[in-house]
Amino acid sequence: MNQPTGSLPASYFEALYASNPDPWAFRTSEYEAAKYAHTLSALPKPRYGSGLEVGCSIGVLTKMLAERCDTLLALDASARAVGEARKHCGSMPGLSVEVREVPRQWPRGRYDLLLLSEVVYYWDEADLALVAELARRDVAPGGDVLLVHWIGTTDYPLSGDVAVEGFIAATADIMRVERQERTERYRLDLLRRN
Repeated sequence: MNQPTGSLPASYFEALYASNPDPWAFRTSEYEAAKYAHTLSALPKPRYGSGLEVGCSIGVLTKMLAERCDTLLALDASARAVGEARKHCGSMPGLSVEVREVPRQWPRGRYDLLLLSEVVYYWDEADLALVAELARRDVAPGGDVLLVHWIGTTDYPLSGDVAVEGFIAATADIMRVERQERTERYRLDLLRRN
């Protein structure tokens, strides 16, 4: 497959979930379980007032993250994925799971935590810049942005490294890098809003 030049549309993800309700084996993969544990342990605060998770998929990480937030808004472009996430998470207090195609359907709010996990490389450079602009506006002062992304070869518009470095550069005057780690397969970057 050739590298797409534009952001991947919701229909791309709907097709994936139509053929397999867990296309990345989030429920069963030891790699994903270890990455989720690393993601949660990287959060510097034990609890957040308001969180936003973009690209929640079927809600495996969402359920764990919701336990650390008073309120968590979890988003995915796929209605099928959101349906699975709602089933998986049940009626957790403070958790809302919505179908939204980011960045065009970005939810206006003030967030103490923004989680962008395995999602920024699905956007083209223009949409990535828009997400960075929205994060600059809506992440509260002192709030955290956590990015966790695959660093291998992709057939997405951007690679994990290009997308994450682009986000960091676009927010550098208002967010500082607090932590950066690389494993063999993914990178974890924690930013703090000034």
